[in-house]
Parts: sequence; structure tokens; C-alpha cells
Amino acid sequence: MRWVAFPALWVVASLPIFSSETVLPPDELRGHLTEFKLREETLNRRIEENPENLSALSARGDARMFLGNFEGAREDYAKMIELDPTLEVSHWRIGIAYFYLGEFVKAERQFEIYHRYDAVDRENGIWRFMSQTSAQGEEKARKDLLPYEQTDRPPYPWLYEMFQGKIESDEIFQRIEEAGFPRGYEERVRFHADLYVGIYLELVKGDKKAALQHLRNAVANQYGRATGTYMWQVARLHHARLGKSFESAPLNPSR
Repeated sequence: MRWVAFPALWVVASLPIFSSETVLPPDELRGHLTEFKLREETLNRRIEENPENLSALSARGDARMFLGNFEGAREDYAKMIELDPTLEVSHWRIGIAYFYLGEFVKAERQFEIYHRYDAVDRENGIWRFMSQTSAQGEEKARKDLLPYEQTDRPPYPWLYEMFQGKIESDEIFQRIEEAGFPRGYEERVRFHADLYVGIYLELVKGDKKAALQHLRNAVANQYGRATGTYMWQVARLHHARLGKSFESAPLNPSR
């Protein structure tokens, strides 16, 4: 998805670690959470001084999202759109906030209108499929998959084929192997593949164990860890959420 830049602040402190987030070394995870919490606190002051500061609202929304405060992120993103309605069509981030709040109909709509802004980005189409599947079921979502005519960056054309039901998830990684990408670029492609294969296996196939492994791979991915992109943060949060579902599952008394 295409990033719309707003200035952000970077700060450091310390926060407790969520027990389910076991992929990253504790100090690395603590550093991320510390940064986001202090960034939020700094941005609170900026927004108090100027409640219509779009860049501060954008950055605080991101900080809140990365802390797992999806409602707080939604509020900041929605305020941005209220202040500047022209932002709505390109604001995929509020769609992701809606998704993790379980507001799948609103998420579906947001990704649908983003398609008017960017009709090339299959990542957006994947989020619309995931939202519509959660709201109306896989059959309806597959029937209503957004159309794409132009090419897209790897692995998204292959991922979209998977969501269309044309190929299995294993074939994506086979194609990555065969593509002969430079090592650094391949790591980037694998990050995106592991993230969306993981969510696909959870959402469509119901295979949470395999999904968790792919999400773990996405979180551990060196490209993701080095860049800390928005979608890497999403991978980290989704992995933590799925991991907690295993922790809270009832014990099987027959074993």
C-alpha cells in the first residue's frame, strides 16, 4: 500500500513485554514498545497545543496502532479524515484499524474505496478479501475480489492467485525460490509472503498452527526487523494475537 508521509517523533524508554510475543529478543521488543509509548506521549502534547495537527494525529495513530491500541488509532485516523475529507480515499490505515477492531464491514468499504485511489495495489485487494470473508464468508469475498489489470510487485500477483483459489500457499515460496531475486530483495519478498500466507491459512484454511509459523517467520524476518515498516508491526501484532489464542485454548482432558 502506498504510504502518505507525515513527520514522526522517535523517542526511547521502557515498557513491560507481552508474554505471547516471543519471537524477538526481549530487549528488542522492549525497545519498540518503549519508543511507541513515548512517541505517543510526546504527540499528546503536540495535539493538545493544536488539535488540528494532521501530521501529529497521523503519527500518534501509528504509535497507538503499534502498541495494539486499535481504537485509539482509529480515533486519530478518523479525526484526520474529519479535518481533511480528501484523505479518506487513500487512508488504508484506518481500514486496518477497523479490521483489528472487528468492524469488518467498515474495513471492507475502506479498502474498496482505496481501489479508486490505487487500482494496481493487490495488497489492498487482499485486505478487502480478508475483511469481506470475515463479514460475509469466503464464497462471497472470492466472488467480489477486486479486479487488477496491471502488474504489481512480487509476491503480490502470486498471493492474489492464492486468495483467488488458483494456487496453494506452498507454490508461492517455490516461485520465490525459482525467481532468483538478489538476497536482500528476496528477504523482503519473503516477509510479505509469510505475512499474508499466515493470515490466509488462519482465515481461509483454519490451520492456526501453520499460520502461526508463517507469522513467526514474518516477525523474525531481517528485512522487517531492520525497517520496522507498518506492515511488519502488523505482522508482530497479528502473531501476538494468534499466539494468545493458543495460550487461552482449553486443555484437552483426553491427553
